[in-house]
Amino acid sequence: MAKPRNVFVCQSCGNVQPKWTGRCEACLEWNTLQEEREAAEARPKGAASARGRAGLVLSGMKGTERMPPRLATGIEELDRALGGGIVKGSAMLLGGDPGIGKSTLTLQAAAALATAGRGVVYVTGEESAEQIRLRAQRLGLEDTPIGLGVATSVQDILATVDGPTAPDLLVIDSIQTMHVEGLEPAPGTVTQLRAASHDLIRFAKKRGTAVLLIGHVTKEGQIAGPRVLEHMVDTVLYFEGERGHQFRIIRAVKNRFGPANEIGVFEMREAGLHPVGNPSALFLADREEGIAGAAVFAGIEGTRPILVEVQALVAPSPLATPRRAVVGWDGNRLAMILAVLEARCGLVMSGRDVYLNVAGGLKVGEPGADLAVAAALVSSLADRPVPGQTVVFGEVGLAGEVRPVAQTDARLREAQKLGFKRAVVPRMAKPPKGGIALVETTRLADLVALIGPVRRGRRREEALDA
Repeated sequence: MAKPRNVFVCQSCGNVQPKWTGRCEACLEWNTLQEEREAAEARPKGAASARGRAGLVLSGMKGTERMPPRLATGIEELDRALGGGIVKGSAMLLGGDPGIGKSTLTLQAAAALATAGRGVVYVTGEESAEQIRLRAQRLGLEDTPIGLGVATSVQDILATVDGPTAPDLLVIDSIQTMHVEGLEPAPGTVTQLRAASHDLIRFAKKRGTAVLLIGHVTKEGQIAGPRVLEHMVDTVLYFEGERGHQFRIIRAVKNRFGPANEIGVFEMREAGLHPVGNPSALFLADREEGIAGAAVFAGIEGTRPILVEVQALVAPSPLATPRRAVVGWDGNRLAMILAVLEARCGLVMSGRDVYLNVAGGLKVGEPGADLAVAAALVSSLADRPVPGQTVVFGEVGLAGEVRPVAQTDARLREAQKLGFKRAVVPRMAKPPKGGIALVETTRLADLVALIGPVRRGRRREEALDA
């Protein structure tokens, strides 16, 4: 039997080092190493040869298995993000900022399944039972037959729910508070997270119980703990949104039983989270026509087309290094668009502060938003609004060319459904017939010419020059 020894485990990536250093050698994070006691492993003599004699049972790829059954929660946006509902025996991980509504959404989904006659157990390690009951009363769910428990020991939880009458859904709130007895590290450490998740996932596969793990996130927005935790589960969901907005977005960044990057949109109300069936209309509800520095982007989130307003403000800067502030988009792509506008279109972007915002709290990640961002920037710089009732989408290359994007027809149908008459798009081989009018562009300079020339003699610049 190997003797136990002390090792240093990185709490960010799970890398194990024999001695302490200020920086992890794997993920290069500072001050993340924590000393833990390595468990002794007993290995019977001849174990390797015994396993070798047992061998593997190999089979072909063709079989009679079907898609496992799903449990529909009845919450349309949540079922959409999951690919149609909760799969029996699956392990799901839900992460999000504190106070964003993770426990509220989970409690609503658990109550919907319990009302439909499914067995549901909700285990909390952070709050007391009274706090959960108060939340249920606020949501009007106090009469739902949910089994409520308060525990932090994985062994105690599994001893209660493991049996012939195992529940259909087991909720763990949160996985960072769980611990496995016999391991010295404190709850929330890499060793405890890995061991607790492994035991819960093994129970899910054995009994066919769907397990939903709620996880904390770091200041960078990633789920706290090693990335191996996201590899272990079947589905990883992120709950996004700004506290100043009433919109909440659940995004499936990983899904073994459905499409990835699918989203569901909710509206935060006093009585809980309300699904939004038409998010495009909601995101554009407060939009004003004829405002310089605004463009409507027709994007695709998962399989759903969504229209959202991109806002930009370009202003003269008194600073030696102008500000670049971005909300809801990639700051590196903004720097690229600014460079292309200056190098390929002759627009002077240096010496100006640039602020970019995606209205509604939605985070856009697809390159198809490049042309809409460029339209908003040029509109603000020229102090001319983008032509009314127009949507914009397309990818911009470093040479200033505009490249086509996927699912063009779905974007145009969504825009036409909401009353838009024109679309600024890349040149297409087979433009759709009828419907919305298309303004095809091949170069970014075409977009600049469409919006209008940049007037350099604006009042603010004249005031600064004076």
